[in-house]
Amino acid sequence: MSDKKIEMTIAGKDISFTPNVTAYNKYINEITMGNKVSPAHNFLVRIVTPDTKEALQELLALPGAALQIVGKVLEEYTPELEITVKN
Repeated sequence: MSDKKIEMTIAGKDISFTPNVTAYNKYINEITMGNKVSPAHNFLVRIVTPDTKEALQELLALPGAALQIVGKVLEEYTPELEITVKN
């Protein structure tokens, strides 16, 4: 999958992300049953464009923001695969 720029307006702030397979895989590998917020925060900081990093940092200070934002980024980044199990 090629890198893709995702642009969003979040709470009135324009923020851009450039997710990639390496950052995505690292995010998935960091998630544990007891730790979901830190991996989401770290993933977003890794993939935010430098010119919108400050705006993202302000939003990440809000409770629950990292999980909401990462959910939208992943919605745009990960493909919808049709999977059929054959007998």
